[in-house]
Amino acid sequence: MKNKIECNWKEKMAFEAIVNDHKIMIDANESVGGENKGPRPKPLMLVSLAGCTGMDVVSILKKMRVDFDDFSVSVEGELTDEHPKYYKNINVVYKFKGKNLPKEKLEKAVSLSKERYCGVSVMLAKATEITYEIIVEE
Repeated sequence: MKNKIECNWKEKMAFEAIVNDHKIMIDANESVGGENKGPRPKPLMLVSLAGCTGMDVVSILKKMRVDFDDFSVSVEGELTDEHPKYYKNINVVYKFKGKNLPKEKLEKAVSLSKERYCGVSVMLAKATEITYEIIVEE
């Protein structure tokens, strides 16, 4: 299986990406000639990680019959100071809301995602350190 995207230059630093028939505008900050018409490319890598692992965790927990009221994934990456700037570390936080959530099943779902199912996580882990946290709120 192959994935193919296309990025078409629009003006200045802006590109329109076409991904699975969806359009995403990507742009740079004004300080480097952009007009802030869309997100930057590097943070979109963090979005890919959050989406990939989040979908895995939801799917796994449904199979485990774990019901939760709310769930979110936040990802923070720290960039290097020197060029080429890349994420020297990434932290993924899984936040669950619900009553009597089984911590061991939440941990198992996160573990299966990061080690077996989330290709974005596996790929990024080859290039940088990724840490994981689970937060449960009643």
